[in-house]
Amino acid sequence: MALELGMITIDCADPRVLADFWTRALGVAVEADYGPFVMLARPGGGGPALAFQQVPEPRNGKNRVHIDFSAPDREAEVRRLVGLGAAEQERHAQPGIEWTVLADPEGNVFCVAQAGAH
Repeated sequence: MALELGMITIDCADPRVLADFWTRALGVAVEADYGPFVMLARPGGGGPALAFQQVPEPRNGKNRVHIDFSAPDREAEVRRLVGLGAAEQERHAQPGIEWTVLADPEGNVFCVAQAGAH
């Protein structure tokens, strides 16, 4: 298969505000800043890069796509992200996994999960 996931682009009102949050959250740098489009460097472990694209209309309703992250210590990671400007939305648990739903400074929803949790 030749198709490879290279980047996830999030529509937003202010790309630089979101880039500031996400560079600190992911420990990466801005790779390119074109004003209305800001692209972050890929995480050290690989995976797709994140980019933020300015759009004139506000987000309406729930994200149709969201990003799921994992962390060995979900509680510590959620506290860190909230300290950076995220807002905790919900907590969920299923046998073998727990996750917390958060929103970035523009309200884009993402999750942090921890496998093997009670």
